[in-house]
Amino acid sequence: MTWFSRPKRYTKLGRTQPPEAEPPKKKDIPEGVMTKCPSCGQLLYTKNLEENNNSVCYLCDYHFRIDARRRLALLVDAGSFVETDAGLVSADPLRFLDYARKVEATRRKTGLADAVICGVGEIRGRRAVVSVSDFNFMGGSMGSVVGEKVTRALEHALEAKLPAVSVSAGGGGARMHEGMLSLMQMAKTSAAAGRLKEAGIPFISIFTDPTMGGVAASYASLGDVLIAEPGAMIGFAGPRVIEQTIHRRLPEGFQRAEFLLEHGMLDMICHRSELKDTVAELLDLLWYARAALAAARAEAAKLRPRNDDVIHLPKPAAGG
Repeated sequence: MTWFSRPKRYTKLGRTQPPEAEPPKKKDIPEGVMTKCPSCGQLLYTKNLEENNNSVCYLCDYHFRIDARRRLALLVDAGSFVETDAGLVSADPLRFLDYARKVEATRRKTGLADAVICGVGEIRGRRAVVSVSDFNFMGGSMGSVVGEKVTRALEHALEAKLPAVSVSAGGGGARMHEGMLSLMQMAKTSAAAGRLKEAGIPFISIFTDPTMGGVAASYASLGDVLIAEPGAMIGFAGPRVIEQTIHRRLPEGFQRAEFLLEHGMLDMICHRSELKDTVAELLDLLWYARAALAAARAEAAKLRPRNDDVIHLPKPAAGG
C-alpha cells in the first residue's frame, strides 16, 4: 500500500473532439419538375421537354410516350377536331374478375372513355378521319369498344370519301379481359381497312412506341403508308417470348422501327416534329392532289367542244 505519492506535475486534459460537421441538406425538388431520360439517363426539365420539344429528349432524341390528347394537339389543326362515338364504353360481357373496377379507375385517371379517340379533323388544312390510341388506358389494348370505334372511323372515311389516319399505341394488343370478343376486333378492323383500300381511299398508319399484339397484327399494319416514330417497338409477341420459343438470341434492335425499316416492314421513320407536315404532304400526294387533278380534268372536258359544235369548213377546190 502506497502511503505517499508524488503530485503530478501537469494535469492531463482530455483532447476535445471537433464537432461533427452536419451533412449538407439535400434540396427537395418538387415532383414533376425533372424527368429522367430512359435512353441517355440525363435529367431534363419537364416543362422545357414538353412545351418546347414535343416530349423528345433534346440530348439523345429519345421519343417519350405521350397521351392521345397531346398527340391530337400535335397532329391536328387547332379547333378543327370533332370527336365521334365518344360515348361508347365497355359492357364487361365476361364479368372478368376486377375488370369493371380497373376500367372505371382508368377512366377517372385518364379522363377517357376507352383507349382510343376517333373523329374528323384537319391536318394543315387537309380534312381526314383520325384515330389515336392512348397507351395510358390499359396499355392501349384493343377491346370491343376500341375495335368498334376504329371500325366506325374507317367506315366513316369510306362513306364521306375522306382519307384515314391512324396513330397506334397498343402495347397490350387484344384485351384479354374480353376474351374472344376482343380477338374478333382484329378481323373486324381489318375488314374495314380492306374496304377502304378497295375504294381507293388512302389509309395512313402511324406506329408509336409500343405497338404490339393484336393491334400490330390487324388494322395498324394494313395502311397504304406505314410510318413509325424513331425507336418505336413494333411486333406481335415480345422478344423474350420469341427467344424462349426459338431458343436463339435475337438480332440487336429486333422489333425496333429502324430494324423493321431496314427489312422492308415500314415505309418511313418520321421524327415527331416533322410528322404533321409529312402526313399533310402524303394526304396531298395520295388524295387531294389527285382529286384536284380529276376536278381540273372534268372542268376541261366541259370546255372541250363537242362534235356537233364543231364547224366543218368545206375543202377548197382543187387548183382554186
